[in-house]
Amino acid sequence: MSHKVLRISRRDFLKLMAAGALAAGICPWMRGAPYPARAAGERLRMWWWGEQEAPGLEKWVKDSVAMFEKETGVTIEVTLQDTATVISEFQTASAAGNAPDIQFLWNGIYHMESVWLGYLEPLNGLISDKLLKEADATVLSIYQGKQYRLGWYAASPMWLYNKEMFDKAGLNADAPPTTWEGLLDACDKLKSKGFTPIVAGLKDGFWGEWYMGHGLGPNLDSPAEALQLFIGELDWREPKYHEHWTKLEQLWKAGYINEDMNSIDLYPGMDYFGAGKGAMTAIVIPTLGKQASMLGPEKVGLMVFPAGGKGKMNNKPIRDLQGLGISSQSQHKELAAKFLEFLHTPERVQAIWTDAKALPTDASWDGSAIEDPLFREAWKTWVANPDTVPYISNLMPVMFWTDAMFVNSQKIVAGEYTGEQAGENAQAVATKWREQNPDLLEHYQIWAEDLKL
Repeated sequence: MSHKVLRISRRDFLKLMAAGALAAGICPWMRGAPYPARAAGERLRMWWWGEQEAPGLEKWVKDSVAMFEKETGVTIEVTLQDTATVISEFQTASAAGNAPDIQFLWNGIYHMESVWLGYLEPLNGLISDKLLKEADATVLSIYQGKQYRLGWYAASPMWLYNKEMFDKAGLNADAPPTTWEGLLDACDKLKSKGFTPIVAGLKDGFWGEWYMGHGLGPNLDSPAEALQLFIGELDWREPKYHEHWTKLEQLWKAGYINEDMNSIDLYPGMDYFGAGKGAMTAIVIPTLGKQASMLGPEKVGLMVFPAGGKGKMNNKPIRDLQGLGISSQSQHKELAAKFLEFLHTPERVQAIWTDAKALPTDASWDGSAIEDPLFREAWKTWVANPDTVPYISNLMPVMFWTDAMFVNSQKIVAGEYTGEQAGENAQAVATKWREQNPDLLEHYQIWAEDLKL
């Protein structure tokens, strides 16, 4: 029996999914026409995310909305989204023609795919060039010269280390390792004193993403080099491109990572550090306060992961941040832009720090309000520092996330893959993705040109 294969674009697929969900009553927010305007003013819808990693942000959002509503008479309906659906619900709603006016956007491919689908409006012309620059959403938010996100608060990946454990292991607590050999030496000394050198949780896969960002980037000269791996101009089987997985294998086999790593999720693994159960861990800036309060801030040190790479991006702090954008379907784009601009007024920028201990990304904010020495160091090194690099993991296609990055890290820890086998799997998945997504491949090729630094 022969079968004909129906090939449709991702945009049409999303529309079909949205129609099915609507018919089944699964997505009631899609029913009917968009929200009507009030008699006293217009209405905006905003879908956002962030309370999950920066507790206190919800208060900031509610206060900001209330202030803007009082000032303008506009109603803003806000919805806090779940981590698992923050991307998919926006794309599904857009496919159904009923997207919110304002949408939270992670960096890089997490919003760039929506740009390519035509779901996001370029902010150039809607928001002043001055603010677009000052609230820099990083180069990963720009496609063919147009910017699609406005920066919001810092979410830079970094590593923490336990100064007390370093002291007890005979290490310099004021000078964490900066080379791979130095990291291995530190791990060996920590382990010999009965400490778990590195703690992490890999069950949900996110730590594998963080590790790839910290480990692959230092072997690259620019973000474009990572994109060239996905579009086929470079090969994952070349040792320098899978070396980070080989090094993960080395750390695991040496017993330098907690044995239950594959059995616990990202945040519980991170909390091992705050509980004093490990000497080093990976975090993002918004989680710094929790870990410091759990362990004691005087015991916490900040460090760039010493990946020992040979590229121009080696030993550079990673700068990443969360952002907001405007739907191309919004009937009130100018009004949405005014609200985003309001969020970047000096009082509201300062309140991000006051309410949520999240670090603003605005260049106009000088950090003078930061009294906490740990956050002051984080701001100076990972946020306000011009000598930083983008977060490479923001570039991977979704299929690569699920079938390569996620699988590789877990299988290495399970003893099922070597670093070389991880490189082979990455190459196979990248090839499959290119074959199945020729439209996205073309956009990636253009984006690679944009990202040559």
